[in-house]
Amino acid sequence: METIITKIRKELENKSDKKTQESTLHFFKEEIQCYGVKSATVVKMSKDHFKSIKNNSKIEIWKLCEELWRSQILEESFIACNWSYFIHKEYQPDDFDVFEKWISSYVNNWASCDTLCNHTVGEFIEMYPEYVPRLKEMTTSENRWMRRASAVSLIIPAKKGKFLKDIFEIADLLLADQDDLVQKGYGWMLKVACKEHQQEVFEYIMSKKAIMPRTALRYAIEKMPVEMKKAAMGK
Repeated sequence: METIITKIRKELENKSDKKTQESTLHFFKEEIQCYGVKSATVVKMSKDHFKSIKNNSKIEIWKLCEELWRSQILEESFIACNWSYFIHKEYQPDDFDVFEKWISSYVNNWASCDTLCNHTVGEFIEMYPEYVPRLKEMTTSENRWMRRASAVSLIIPAKKGKFLKDIFEIADLLLADQDDLVQKGYGWMLKVACKEHQQEVFEYIMSKKAIMPRTALRYAIEKMPVEMKKAAMGK
């Protein structure tokens, strides 16, 4: 009898497309593996196949997600991310350890990192804000994806105006990071925080602009008015 993972892999192979694969690979500096299946198709597959496991226990679903993560293939990681978010109403505090393990052990590109962190981890942090200090601990990791995750996990909460103090603290902890993908991560976090806290974020950036890497700075001010951008970019 075919397992659900076997079925998913066969379907991904059948829906793969060389042109989509080549296009996808262009988005990444690092080497990744992908079938070449369009994102919308992967989302639909996630939903369709979830119907057959939705009554499984959370532990069983985590095991299936981990099996997908272990493949290190982009589309399979997206399905794992979607499944882990679909059961967000069942999250318990110790699930953070599961998510942190996935990031540290399996994430190998920015897209998998952001898909997991924006939704699954972001939702968890809103449910259990006492875990924000764990995000701050991740800023010291040698793993670039752990450091990026510490910032991008707050993207969705930031859109709602939440965790501003913590956003500034995480930005402080990542401020001098030399990795451009980490810089883009916390710059993105600051940019999104501008939606509800434009003046506070502007003042923060102005206080740090002498030491903030240009990559992070450009991301952070992207949605600001022209005059604020000029002030932030000026010497």
